[in-house]
Amino acid sequence: MKQAIIVMGVSGCGKSTVGAELAEKLGMPFQEGDRLHPKANVEKMSAGTPLTDEDRWPWLDLVGAELRQGYEAGGVVISCSALKKSYRDRLRTACGGPLAFVFLEGSVELLTRRMGARKGHFMPLSLLKTQLDTLEVPTGEPSVVTVDIDATPDEIVENALKGLKAL
Repeated sequence: MKQAIIVMGVSGCGKSTVGAELAEKLGMPFQEGDRLHPKANVEKMSAGTPLTDEDRWPWLDLVGAELRQGYEAGGVVISCSALKKSYRDRLRTACGGPLAFVFLEGSVELLTRRMGARKGHFMPLSLLKTQLDTLEVPTGEPSVVTVDIDATPDEIVENALKGLKAL
């Protein structure tokens, strides 16, 4: 069965780690959504400037193209913040088939600790607040699994798999 999954949430929630492990367990390729950001977006975020919707649309279109290609090839897991419902709806349309979201949710304290411990990532801790302010929690949206990140990566992945299976 073809499957497309977006692992979503604010910076520092573990999208890349969980997405890569989830893809491995499902036998699907993993795409790191941050790698699809245009250079201008990365420079803007690196400087501590939040992205606007206008900055995000071209990036989301690239993520959407990867989603469609991966879905048509049989399956894909992509990490993408997908902070607003309008972004998720754009990705749903782009996918061309059923799309599930795994929303990684955690406390501000936990996210702050994780971001503070990261090395070599372009997203500064100073942008966490703007991401949290932008986040529209996907409660009530179709095909969304919410997973608490206050656990080990293996436990988070197992909880995501259980939730996906229940969809």
